[in-house]
Amino acid sequence: MPLPDDEHWMLSYYRTSEINGSLFFGRLARTLKPGPIQHDLTRHFADEAQHAWYWTDCLDRLGTRPIKLSDAYQDQYLEAAGLPANMMEIMAITLVFERRVINQYARHLAVPGVRVEVKETIDLIMQDEKWHVQWVRDALAGMEDRFGKDTITETLSRYKEADREVYAHTLAEHEERLSFLLRSEHEE
Repeated sequence: MPLPDDEHWMLSYYRTSEINGSLFFGRLARTLKPGPIQHDLTRHFADEAQHAWYWTDCLDRLGTRPIKLSDAYQDQYLEAAGLPANMMEIMAITLVFERRVINQYARHLAVPGVRVEVKETIDLIMQDEKWHVQWVRDALAGMEDRFGKDTITETLSRYKEADREVYAHTLAEHEERLSFLLRSEHEE
């Protein structure tokens, strides 16, 4: 059965977002001094690149190629949340984003009749996503002495609000393309 255009677009969008994440974390890891954050950030960068490959391979197994997209989900964050001012803010926005990714992939898995290739791809990626949340959460906990727990909590709240805004905007902008995901939400 051919891949519907909307699902083709969505899988390509996931791929583009994973590429953007990889490039961001790779550039960041390159600039940091050796240490625990640089170590884990390097693994995170590699995971994101691998996830982009998983989506490329998934699309190939579905008999198609990725659509070239110019925008990714992360592109809207700077406008909504502002440029992170330090490593704590980068970790906070990363934690919020990684939780969104897990939520989005779980939502996709709930779509009735999800293709086996898509399920396998999401299952592979979700193994890494859980680690991403854990290491970033641990890194933020390690920053409490420097920034203060209240400041970190406030920063996370600010980024959660920005994420809600970006997600609502994404849903509105791509409502027609995402209707297959939204239908599954209403069927639960």
